[in-house]
Amino acid sequence: MHQLRAGVDEVGRGPLIGDVVTAAVILDPNKPISGLADSKKLSEKKREALAKIIYRDALCWSIGRATPQEIDEINILQATMLAMTRAVQGLSIQPQHVMVDGNRCPKWSYSSEAIVKGDGLIAEISAASIIAKVVRDHEMLTLDSQYPEYGFAKHKGYPTPLHLAKLRELGPLSLHRMSFKPVQLALAARDGQLAGN
Repeated sequence: MHQLRAGVDEVGRGPLIGDVVTAAVILDPNKPISGLADSKKLSEKKREALAKIIYRDALCWSIGRATPQEIDEINILQATMLAMTRAVQGLSIQPQHVMVDGNRCPKWSYSSEAIVKGDGLIAEISAASIIAKVVRDHEMLTLDSQYPEYGFAKHKGYPTPLHLAKLRELGPLSLHRMSFKPVQLALAARDGQLAGN
């Protein structure tokens, strides 16, 4: 059994704005954390509480990210792989084995495996999914305070009807992912309205 196992997960492939955020976590076998689960199945309050315990009790953890510009340049899948690589490289202890949530691993030299629905099965991946989600949600709340008219606190950047309506009304910010179709459609709709005025 591999002793130093890192779990890796991402948050933010679907949103139209902001970084795709990944986390890598190596848990301490002597400090098991109860309650770890897929971050999407936990309440915000529970995620926040667990994140504090993970930060405190994990052997090490690291956040990796790829920017909207990188996402637009190399596509969301490649940007996610890049962000995962950055997360693992950022660990203060290098893992002997890496478990990645999903169906593929980045092209790297680590011993690794992809585990579909791993965030609900493997404690290390659950921990990574929790801190990645908490970090990205906090960033959306910061964005909401800077641009309250877009409603980021409500939709967290996902393509909800509210977000799409605000995009059409206000146009995209520099942090929006310009290669994503809903952003392009909103821009086209706005440009059409401008041309019709």
